[in-house]
Amino acid sequence: MAEGSAEKSVERTLGHLRTIDGPAPAPAPAAAPLTLEDLYRQHRMRLVRLAILLVDEPATAEDVVQEAFTGLYRNWGSLRDAAAAVGYLRTAVVNGSRSVLRRRKTAREYVPPHAVNARSAESLAMLSTEHQAVVSALGKLPPRQREVLVLRYYGGLSEAEISDAAGISKGTVKSTASRALEALQKAMASPK
Repeated sequence: MAEGSAEKSVERTLGHLRTIDGPAPAPAPAAAPLTLEDLYRQHRMRLVRLAILLVDEPATAEDVVQEAFTGLYRNWGSLRDAAAAVGYLRTAVVNGSRSVLRRRKTAREYVPPHAVNARSAESLAMLSTEHQAVVSALGKLPPRQREVLVLRYYGGLSEAEISDAAGISKGTVKSTASRALEALQKAMASPK
Protein backbone atom coordinates (compact mmCIF):
# COMPACT_ATOMS: atom_id res chain seq x y z
CA MET A 1 0.00 0.00 0.00
CA ALA A 2 1.56 3.31 -1.08
CA GLU A 3 1.69 6.37 1.17
CA GLY A 4 -0.81 8.14 -1.09
CA SER A 5 -3.13 5.17 -0.71
CA ALA A 6 -2.89 5.30 3.09
CA GLU A 7 -3.62 9.03 2.99
CA LYS A 8 -6.67 8.43 0.80
CA SER A 9 -7.90 5.71 3.17
CA VAL A 10 -7.51 7.99 6.19
CA GLU A 11 -9.15 10.89 4.37
CA ARG A 12 -12.02 8.67 3.20
CA THR A 13 -12.60 7.12 6.65
CA LEU A 14 -12.39 10.30 8.72
CA GLY A 15 -14.29 12.21 6.03
CA HIS A 16 -16.99 9.53 6.24
CA LEU A 17 -17.17 9.99 10.01
CA ARG A 18 -17.32 13.78 9.56
CA THR A 19 -20.21 13.29 7.09
CA ILE A 20 -22.05 11.11 9.61
CA ASP A 21 -21.68 13.96 12.12
CA GLY A 22 -23.29 16.37 9.69
CA PRO A 23 -22.06 19.83 8.75
CA ALA A 24 -20.34 22.02 11.28
CA PRO A 25 -22.87 24.37 12.87
CA ALA A 26 -23.11 27.76 11.25
CA PRO A 27 -22.06 30.70 13.41
CA ALA A 28 -24.87 32.51 15.20
CA PRO A 29 -26.09 35.75 13.62
CA ALA A 30 -24.18 38.82 14.76
CA ALA A 31 -27.34 40.28 16.33
CA ALA A 32 -27.59 37.48 18.88
CA PRO A 33 -24.66 37.24 21.28
CA LEU A 34 -23.09 33.79 21.49
CA THR A 35 -23.79 32.06 24.79
CA LEU A 36 -22.09 29.13 26.44
CA GLU A 37 -25.35 27.19 26.14
CA ASP A 38 -25.36 27.80 22.36
CA LEU A 39 -21.78 26.57 22.09
CA TYR A 40 -22.58 23.49 24.14
CA ARG A 41 -25.64 22.62 22.10
CA GLN A 42 -23.93 23.22 18.73
CA HIS A 43 -20.46 21.79 19.30
CA ARG A 44 -20.54 19.25 22.14
CA MET A 45 -21.13 16.09 20.10
CA ARG A 46 -18.56 16.98 17.43
CA LEU A 47 -16.00 17.65 20.18
CA VAL A 48 -16.89 14.36 21.89
CA ARG A 49 -16.30 12.46 18.66
CA LEU A 50 -12.99 14.29 18.18
CA ALA A 51 -11.96 13.25 21.69
CA ILE A 52 -13.09 9.64 21.10
CA LEU A 53 -10.79 9.45 18.09
CA LEU A 54 -7.93 10.71 20.25
CA VAL A 55 -8.48 8.73 23.49
CA ASP A 56 -10.44 5.65 22.30
CA GLU A 57 -12.92 5.65 25.19
CA PRO A 58 -16.33 7.32 24.92
CA ALA A 59 -16.70 7.95 28.67
CA THR A 60 -13.22 9.47 28.92
CA ALA A 61 -13.86 11.53 25.79
CA GLU A 62 -17.04 12.94 27.34
CA ASP A 63 -15.08 13.83 30.48
CA VAL A 64 -12.43 15.61 28.40
CA VAL A 65 -15.08 17.66 26.59
CA GLN A 66 -16.91 18.43 29.82
CA GLU A 67 -13.65 19.69 31.34
CA ALA A 68 -13.09 21.90 28.28
CA PHE A 69 -16.56 23.45 28.68
CA THR A 70 -16.00 23.83 32.42
CA GLY A 71 -12.73 25.69 31.75
CA LEU A 72 -14.49 27.93 29.24
CA TYR A 73 -17.27 28.61 31.76
CA ARG A 74 -14.73 29.63 34.42
CA ASN A 75 -13.10 32.06 31.99
CA TRP A 76 -16.20 33.19 30.07
CA GLY A 77 -16.17 36.65 31.64
CA SER A 78 -12.57 37.31 30.62
CA LEU A 79 -13.03 35.97 27.08
CA ARG A 80 -12.09 38.77 24.68
CA ASP A 81 -13.74 37.32 21.59
CA ALA A 82 -16.69 34.95 21.87
CA ALA A 83 -16.06 33.78 18.30
CA ALA A 84 -12.70 32.36 19.42
CA ALA A 85 -14.46 30.11 21.94
CA VAL A 86 -14.74 27.18 19.49
CA GLY A 87 -11.00 27.29 18.85
CA TYR A 88 -10.41 27.44 22.60
CA LEU A 89 -12.64 24.40 23.10
CA ARG A 90 -10.94 22.42 20.34
CA THR A 91 -7.50 23.21 21.77
CA ALA A 92 -8.71 22.32 25.28
CA VAL A 93 -10.03 18.97 24.00
CA VAL A 94 -6.71 18.17 22.29
CA ASN A 95 -4.75 19.16 25.40
CA GLY A 96 -7.14 17.27 27.68
CA SER A 97 -6.78 14.19 25.49
CA ARG A 98 -3.00 14.47 25.70
CA SER A 99 -3.25 14.61 29.49
CA VAL A 100 -5.45 11.52 29.54
CA LEU A 101 -2.99 9.65 27.34
CA ARG A 102 -0.05 10.73 29.54
CA ARG A 103 -1.87 9.54 32.67
CA ARG A 104 -2.73 6.30 30.91
CA LYS A 105 0.89 5.75 29.94
CA THR A 106 2.01 6.40 33.51
CA ALA A 107 -0.59 4.00 34.88
CA ARG A 108 0.55 1.29 32.44
CA GLU A 109 4.07 1.55 33.79
CA TYR A 110 2.82 0.39 37.20
CA VAL A 111 0.33 -2.26 36.12
CA PRO A 112 0.34 -4.54 33.08
CA PRO A 113 -1.63 -3.05 30.18
CA HIS A 114 -4.90 -4.63 29.24
CA ALA A 115 -6.08 -4.79 25.64
CA VAL A 116 -9.63 -3.53 25.87
CA ASN A 117 -11.15 -1.99 22.79
CA ALA A 118 -13.74 0.49 24.05
CA ARG A 119 -15.40 0.99 20.68
CA SER A 120 -18.99 -0.16 20.67
CA ALA A 121 -20.07 -3.01 18.44
CA GLU A 122 -22.57 -0.68 16.79
CA SER A 123 -19.95 1.90 15.82
CA LEU A 124 -17.69 -0.77 14.30
CA ALA A 125 -20.58 -2.44 12.50
CA MET A 126 -21.40 0.86 10.80
CA LEU A 127 -17.91 1.03 9.27
CA SER A 128 -16.76 -0.95 6.26
CA THR A 129 -13.83 -3.35 6.58
CA GLU A 130 -11.46 -0.73 5.15
CA HIS A 131 -12.74 1.90 7.57
CA GLN A 132 -12.36 -0.53 10.48
CA ALA A 133 -8.77 -1.21 9.43
CA VAL A 134 -8.01 2.52 9.32
CA VAL A 135 -9.59 3.21 12.71
CA SER A 136 -7.74 0.23 14.21
CA ALA A 137 -4.43 1.38 12.70
CA LEU A 138 -5.05 4.93 13.99
CA GLY A 139 -5.26 3.48 17.50
CA LYS A 140 -1.75 2.07 17.11
CA LEU A 141 -0.14 5.41 16.19
CA PRO A 142 1.71 7.55 18.72
CA PRO A 143 -0.59 10.22 20.21
CA ARG A 144 0.82 13.21 18.32
CA GLN A 145 0.63 11.44 14.97
CA ARG A 146 -2.94 10.38 15.70
CA GLU A 147 -3.83 13.96 16.74
CA VAL A 148 -2.49 15.43 13.52
CA LEU A 149 -4.32 12.95 11.28
CA VAL A 150 -7.59 13.22 13.22
CA LEU A 151 -7.49 17.03 13.23
CA ARG A 152 -6.59 17.10 9.54
CA TYR A 153 -8.98 14.53 8.12
CA TYR A 154 -11.77 14.35 10.71
CA GLY A 155 -11.61 17.90 11.98
CA GLY A 156 -11.01 19.27 8.48
CA LEU A 157 -8.45 21.73 9.85
CA SER A 158 -5.71 23.42 7.87
CA GLU A 159 -2.06 23.02 8.83
CA ALA A 160 -2.17 26.44 10.53
CA GLU A 161 -5.27 25.48 12.54
CA ILE A 162 -3.71 22.15 13.53
CA SER A 163 -0.58 24.02 14.55
CA ASP A 164 -2.63 26.29 16.83
CA ALA A 165 -4.79 23.49 18.27
CA ALA A 166 -1.88 21.12 18.93
CA GLY A 167 0.63 23.78 19.96
CA ILE A 168 3.25 22.76 17.38
CA SER A 169 4.78 24.50 14.36
CA LYS A 170 3.37 24.15 10.84
CA GLY A 171 6.54 22.33 9.79
CA THR A 172 6.06 19.84 12.59
CA VAL A 173 2.45 19.36 11.49
CA LYS A 174 3.63 18.51 7.96
CA SER A 175 6.40 16.13 9.03
CA THR A 176 4.22 14.47 11.67
CA ALA A 177 1.42 13.94 9.14
CA SER A 178 3.87 12.40 6.70
CA ARG A 179 5.35 10.06 9.33
CA ALA A 180 1.86 9.19 10.57
CA LEU A 181 0.66 8.23 7.10
CA GLU A 182 3.79 6.12 6.62
CA ALA A 183 3.25 4.36 9.96
CA LEU A 184 -0.45 3.91 9.19
CA GLN A 185 0.42 2.35 5.84
CA LYS A 186 2.78 -0.11 7.55
CA ALA A 187 0.22 -0.94 10.24
CA MET A 188 -2.49 -1.59 7.66
CA ALA A 189 -0.16 -3.69 5.48
CA SER A 190 1.10 -5.92 8.30
CA PRO A 191 -0.93 -9.03 9.12
CA LYS A 192 -2.97 -8.88 12.32
